[in-house]
Parts: sequence; C-alpha cells; structure tokens
Amino acid sequence: MANEVSVPLLPCRDIDEIAEFYAALGFRRTYRQERPNPYVALRREDLHLHFFGMPGFDPETSYGSCLVLVDDIGALHRAFADGMRAAYGRVLVSGLPRMTRPRVRRNSDRLTGFSVVDPGGNWIRITAKAPVRAPGPVSHLRRTLENAVVLADSKGDHAQAAKILDGALGKVPPDEDPALMAEALAYRAELALVLDDTETAAEALEAARELDDTGAELAELAEALAAKAGSSEEG
Repeated sequence: MANEVSVPLLPCRDIDEIAEFYAALGFRRTYRQERPNPYVALRREDLHLHFFGMPGFDPETSYGSCLVLVDDIGALHRAFADGMRAAYGRVLVSGLPRMTRPRVRRNSDRLTGFSVVDPGGNWIRITAKAPVRAPGPVSHLRRTLENAVVLADSKGDHAQAAKILDGALGKVPPDEDPALMAEALAYRAELALVLDDTETAAEALEAARELDDTGAELAELAEALAAKAGSSEEG
C-alpha cells in the first residue's frame, strides 16, 4: 500500500506550552482537548506532530523523539530560526527549548540534519533525505567534529562531545583549513552554552571570530551568550 501517514505522539508537561512553542515555528493547532486526557494536534504543511499531557512530567528526563525526513534542510532551519527570532528575540541554542544548526553527521551515511528540542524535552530530528558525500580526504578535525555532532545531537552527550572536540582542537596542524577551524570552534561554543559554561563559550566564540567573522551562526551564538550572561547576573 502507498500514501500511508505516520504521526508521532509525544509526551509533554503542558499542551498549551507546546502549542505556543510550535506556533513560533509555523505550526497551527488542528485539534485540542482537555478531557479525558490533555491532547493537542499540530501541523505545518505535511508535518504532523501530536502531543499528550502528563501530570508531573519532567522534560529533562524525556525519551520522546521522532525523525523527520525533508528535501531542503537549510530552508526549514531558516524558517524555524526566523520564527524563534520573532517570538523570542533570538535563536534558542541552549536550555529547553532549543535548536541545533544543520551539520554533517558521521553516522547515518553522513546525512546532514539538525534537531529541535521542544519544551517537553522531545527531540525532533530533522534529517536530509539524501546523504552528503565526503569531498575527498577528511582531516582529523573534520572527523572529530562529525563524531562530536553524533555524540551531542544524536546521543545527547554534550560533555563527551566537548571533550573529544577539545582534544582535536589542541592538536590542529599548521595547515588546517581556517574555515573548518572556525566551524569547530563555533560548535565548541554551542556545546559550552548547553553545558552552562559561559567562560568556555566566550573563548571559543572569540577564537572563531578571529578566523571567520561572517555568517549567522556566530551572531546567534553571541546573542545566546549575552542572554545567558544576563540571566546569570539577574540571578
């Protein structure tokens, strides 16, 4: 048979909190109920996500996850980023909710992708339908960066990802590609923000800027760092 539709059903603490977050990403609510159990259905074009509320649910311990295969990773990420900026004033890169950037992953046939971690702690893993092929020889730093992405963005082990990336960054040969160095340092800053290590985040971000001060990623990281530093001062 063809044309079947599979819809993930994911847990959350509050269906209205979930609906508000996904509205910022361009989803509309197609159904909502309070009884006999909290339930909300959301849709963005052909992407359907349904959620059920659980009293006392802890998003930090959630195992909720689903895979979304798309043709254009970049376009969807830009749309989500624009929605976050409109709703929150910046792209959310740490805490709950948050979103990672599209990166090549060493597993899954080098499929590129990014993840949205919603207020319910659910990982919505956006993945390209077609793999990204390696452009010839791959350096040690490139391999390590891709492995770090697998550890953090697929497994959720940000501390181990930071550890192996630090090891590779400490052994970079003199002829390493500056653009790759900047990419690795930017990802190290992102990992530090998730780990609430603002000092390392600031150092990595500054080092990345010295190599390549272009692109939206560094601006997003700077905004996230400023917001985290501001919240720490208020506390």
